[in-house]
Amino acid sequence: MKLAVVGATGLVGSEILEVLDEHNFPYDELLLVASERSVGKQIEYKGKKHTVIGLADAVAAKPEIAIFSAGGSTSLEWAPKFAEVGTFVIDNSSAWRMDPTKKLVVPEINAKEISKEDKIIANPNCSTIQMVLALEPLRQRYGIKRIVVSTYQSVTGTGKAAVDQMMAERSGDANPPMVYPHKIDMNVLPHIDVFQPNGYTKEEMKMINETKKIFSDNSIQVTSTTVRIPTMGGHSEAVNVEFKQDFDLAEVRSLLENAPGVIVQDDPTNFVYPMPITSHKKDEVFVGRLRRDESQPNTLNMWIVADNLRKGAATNAVQIAEYLLENKLV
Repeated sequence: MKLAVVGATGLVGSEILEVLDEHNFPYDELLLVASERSVGKQIEYKGKKHTVIGLADAVAAKPEIAIFSAGGSTSLEWAPKFAEVGTFVIDNSSAWRMDPTKKLVVPEINAKEISKEDKIIANPNCSTIQMVLALEPLRQRYGIKRIVVSTYQSVTGTGKAAVDQMMAERSGDANPPMVYPHKIDMNVLPHIDVFQPNGYTKEEMKMINETKKIFSDNSIQVTSTTVRIPTMGGHSEAVNVEFKQDFDLAEVRSLLENAPGVIVQDDPTNFVYPMPITSHKKDEVFVGRLRRDESQPNTLNMWIVADNLRKGAATNAVQIAEYLLENKLV
């Protein structure tokens, strides 16, 4: 089986390679693919040197699976070309997420929706993935009426250039390369992606719209504020969720403890709660600060943390590929 990683030289691309290795993902031939400026570069992976190839050559090779992390415009242009030769494309960009003809997949929630005809499969936004994964067992038990989420997102979500800006600022560089409109180190920016006419950013609208699509429930009310903070290693979220039914806090904890891909860290008396620094390089979603919202009925507060390059991107994509193999769709 041929496996292609498109965008192999980027932050998420290198993370995909790490996850493939850790998961012992089976393939016969690995194609590392990138833009023309990276073609010919050598990448050492698992003790072997791989030469980066271009997109046209990758399509010609007809891989069974291609994991894309190369940006929306690349995905819009090239994913259909891979699909035409029979490749399953798992796309990390926002290009196909809200396309009604494409599945938006978090494997633990809705992988069963994938069929052999779904040649382009969308990976949700990183912040959406960790939230819906933690909410899914509670949604199944109590039903969800409304979600209010505020995020605290790592600079790694923007990419290497943003990390370079923060580290340059931290080292005292007076003229760092600017990716954000303001300084990020020692600062907080209530601004991720482009502002929309309704006053929300694209990131906030992604969380709102993708949550409804993944849960297949447009009746769920969602509002979001997404914030960039000067950390590396993971995204954090304060989530306030109103259920259709009342809940028992002990049962909530038990449901989360038994949910696939979720780890509960909730012992505030001993200062145990999820943090990005401890989620770094982990595949799981971490949940803590579980407490009833005492201002209104049927409402829970929770704190959700995950490595945005892992479950928020690379791990979720690899898990989709694993599902394709395990269920003989490839």
